[in-house]
Amino acid sequence: MKKYNCQIRETLSKNINMEKENKKTLHKHYIELVKLQKEIISSDLKLLVILEGRDAAGKDGTIKRIIKHLSPRETRVVALGKPSDREEREWYFQRYSAQLPVSGEFALFNRSWYNRAGVEKVMGFCNEQEYNLFFKEVELFEKMLVEAGFIILKYYLDISEKEQKKRLKDRETDPLKQWKISPIDKVAQKHWEDYSEARNEMLLKTNFKCSPWFVVNANKKNAAHIAIITHILSRMEYQNKDKKLLSHDYDLVYRATPEKIKDKLY
Repeated sequence: MKKYNCQIRETLSKNINMEKENKKTLHKHYIELVKLQKEIISSDLKLLVILEGRDAAGKDGTIKRIIKHLSPRETRVVALGKPSDREEREWYFQRYSAQLPVSGEFALFNRSWYNRAGVEKVMGFCNEQEYNLFFKEVELFEKMLVEAGFIILKYYLDISEKEQKKRLKDRETDPLKQWKISPIDKVAQKHWEDYSEARNEMLLKTNFKCSPWFVVNANKKNAAHIAIITHILSRMEYQNKDKKLLSHDYDLVYRATPEKIKDKLY
């Protein structure tokens, strides 16, 4: 019994120390994010970070960490809901275009035009013609944005089936997460394989040279937050950059190559 209690104390101590270390590391990264935002403002950059992933992959939490100490005036979070009747008759990219960052602004899309290649495809919210047209247009659209000076960073947050089930269950029991529950949540596990197929096709067809995809192993939330922030900062140039801090490779973010998609994704 004493040995068992000692093991529990050791585990708790390790967890507490790890949590403290994560907070210290995040604090250092927050300072770097503020430096980056100063550069975005002073250099009139237009930075767009796109976060995609299954339900409960951690998009909301990741965005909260990224923007925690940033100026709300120059930071925009875009999480569009169901399109209106008028929006359904628009060019597909039109309502997303209206949300793009202006010069000196940092925008984060919690889901994006890639809804068409994921949720809309799996749930039957678009037809086959609309789905195929999306792949014809999206590369031209993103090339146009890059040529217009937009910096686009695309991240797909990847979690296991077991982890998704756990997080969806947590939403049902946690009163602070009730707002996250949606009808799509209820069928997320049922359509696991369908989402996997749609994800793979999306990553393979839209991993453009001008705007490549990066996959994030997001099974462990805190580690994923630090890894994503590190990756964003390492991809950007700004004054007084702490290159030593950002040199650490957490081995959680990787390019969406065909080999990685086949061997590493859940």
